Amino acid sequence: MNRRQLLRASTALGTTGALAGAASAARADAPPPARPTRPLRVHIVLFDGVEELDFAAPYEVFSAAGFFTPRPVEVRYVSATGARTVTGAYGTGVRGVRPWAPEEADLLVVPGGGYARRDSPGVRAEIDRGTLPRALAAATRPGLTVAALCTGVMLLSAAGLTRGRPCTTHHKAKPDLEGQGGLVQGARVVDDGDLVTAAGVTSGLELALWLVRRELGSRAATDLEAMLEYEARGTVWASASA
Repeated sequence: MNRRQLLRASTALGTTGALAGAASAARADAPPPARPTRPLRVHIVLFDGVEELDFAAPYEVFSAAGFFTPRPVEVRYVSATGARTVTGAYGTGVRGVRPWAPEEADLLVVPGGGYARRDSPGVRAEIDRGTLPRALAAATRPGLTVAALCTGVMLLSAAGLTRGRPCTTHHKAKPDLEGQGGLVQGARVVDDGDLVTAAGVTSGLELALWLVRRELGSRAATDLEAMLEYEARGTVWASASA
């Protein structure tokens, strides 16, 4: 058993022990709690030039969340330009990227990368091309939360999704986000209901942990933090509708 499996098993055993203690105090004939049957479906958007940590951290958090909740969690990488291999900012090749299908998602997470690089793949190139911003604009619907971190938020801005709404992004892109109509907040994560944004690169951990807490419960989030040996930091700004 490797270190990560051991951490997962230890955390799961702790959770099981606590549940067992609670169960012993319940009536023997009490009906079992209902188990959610529909999975939480998370699609993480990839494009050439995407920052590796931006997409890998949320993928890890959401995938591992399935160990700590009875609700199934399904996580996939998707691309607005179809199933293909994507090359990250540092040359990492990601295979098995699935076709664009936001109608099959509950959470759509957009990483950043390459906003400052005007002559290479990344957010700036995707904005200039227009395919991904148009796909994001068309994806919105009731029941779908669109989230982004770092300069991935600028893709949402290009799609018109942040105008007039509380949001945040990487500190160097905040003037652009505000200039394009975003109501920039001084927080690590900004939750405005169906729009959730986060700050710079490492805030992908906070974004994912916050959404796990919101969608799957605080117990799942705290158990997940214990397994990851990471405590979420910074302020979460949440609107009244969140």
